[in-house]
Amino acid sequence: MITAPMLTLLAQNAPRDTGPEFGKASPFGLLVIVLLLISIFLLVRSMNRHLRKLPESFDKPEQPVVEAEPEPGTADSAAEIASPEPGTRREPGG
Repeated sequence: MITAPMLTLLAQNAPRDTGPEFGKASPFGLLVIVLLLISIFLLVRSMNRHLRKLPESFDKPEQPVVEAEPEPGTADSAAEIASPEPGTRREPGG
């Protein structure tokens, strides 16, 4: 644990930069800030383009009305089951 005398000893050994150049930013820092601002601008513009492509709502559209299919016991479906066309293959369950 650090005690009060240790803190004063550590504080006295700290370098004191108070010369004429202390606290001034370099031109390199300005360049980094400008590049960051440009990149943020380009990212925002790109995201806006992508957001315009999205639909207004992600709700599922209403299902269109499907015409009624013949019931499995009718003559048409029984004839298809009894004599399939040559060269056709029936999938199981359908």
